[in-house]
Amino acid sequence: MTCPFELIAQKHEATATMKTKRIEALWSHMHWLVVLADMGSFTAAAERLGVSKAAMSHRIGELEQAAGVSLVRRTTRTMRLTEAGQQLVDETRAHFSDLDRSFASVKDMAAAPRGLLRVTVPVALGRQRIAPLIPDFLRMHPAVRIELELSDHLSSLAKEGFDLAIRHVASVPDTHVAWRLSKTNSLLVATRGYLRRRGVPSIPHDLTGHDCLHYMRGNVVPIWTLEPRKGDGERITVEVAGSFAANNSEVLREAALGGIGIALLPDFSAQSYIEAGKLEVVLPDWRVAGAFGDQLFAIRPYSSHVPRTVRVFVEFLRNTMRNGFG
Repeated sequence: MTCPFELIAQKHEATATMKTKRIEALWSHMHWLVVLADMGSFTAAAERLGVSKAAMSHRIGELEQAAGVSLVRRTTRTMRLTEAGQQLVDETRAHFSDLDRSFASVKDMAAAPRGLLRVTVPVALGRQRIAPLIPDFLRMHPAVRIELELSDHLSSLAKEGFDLAIRHVASVPDTHVAWRLSKTNSLLVATRGYLRRRGVPSIPHDLTGHDCLHYMRGNVVPIWTLEPRKGDGERITVEVAGSFAANNSEVLREAALGGIGIALLPDFSAQSYIEAGKLEVVLPDWRVAGAFGDQLFAIRPYSSHVPRTVRVFVEFLRNTMRNGFG
C-alpha cells in the first residue's frame, strides 16, 4: 500500500511535469513575441515568420493568457510592448539568438552550401556587375537559391531579412562584418562630340562652363571635389550645373552617351564604354573624391557565426571582382 508521503511526492512530481510541459509548449510563442518586438508590427512579424496576421495575434493572445498579464498594447495603428512584455523579450532574445546560431552551425556541417540567400544591391551595380555573375555561382552550387533585390534604399538587413548587402562606400559601421571585394573609382566622362563642341576642360574650375550631368541627392547643391592623382596638391571643390540630373548612374551614362554633357559615374558604369571608345575620360590627371564610395564591400550585421552559404558567395565575389573594373 502506498503511504501518504509517497502520494504527496508523486502529486508534486506530476504537477512539476505538467508545468514544464506547459512552458515547453510556449517556447515558440515566446519566439514569436521576440520577432514581433524586432519587426514592430503584427503584419511585418507575420510576414517574417511566414504565417498569417491572425495566427500571429492568436499565438500572442495564448501567451498572454498563460502568463496572466498583458504583454502587448494594441491600437488600430500601433503596437508596443508592455513592461512585462519587454522584460520577457529582453530575457529570452539572447537565448533564441544562441539557438539560431547553434542550428545554423549544425546546418553548415552539410557537405555543400544550400538554402536561400537573400542579397540586396544598388540598382546600377546589381544590373551591370552582380547579376551577370549569378548564373556561374548557381551552376557551381545547385543547392543554393538566391533572391537578389536591386534597390538604392539602404535596408536594415536584420529587420528586412537580408543575409548580405553589397555596397560601394568609404567605410562600414562597426556593428557590421565587411568583406572588401574590390576598389572602385569615380570618373568624369563625355563623348568626343561634346568635347569638340564645348572644349576639353584642363583644370577643375573649367567645369563651371560645362553642362555637368550629376547624381541627385535630395535638394543638395551639386558639388564635385577633385584632387590631383599625383603629388600633394590641394583638393578643389566646384559647384556644377547642367541640363540633366538623375539618381541612377546608368541613366546618367545614357545621357552622356547622348552627347549632352559631362557625367560623373562610378567606374563599373563607365569602363566598358571607355574601352569601346564611346566615352572619353575628362580631367584624367584628377581624381574625383567623395562622390561614390571608393571601396566595394559585402556587408552583414555582426554575428559570431557566418552561414556557410554566405561565406562561399562572398569568396566567389572576391575571386571574381578582385581586379576591379578596369
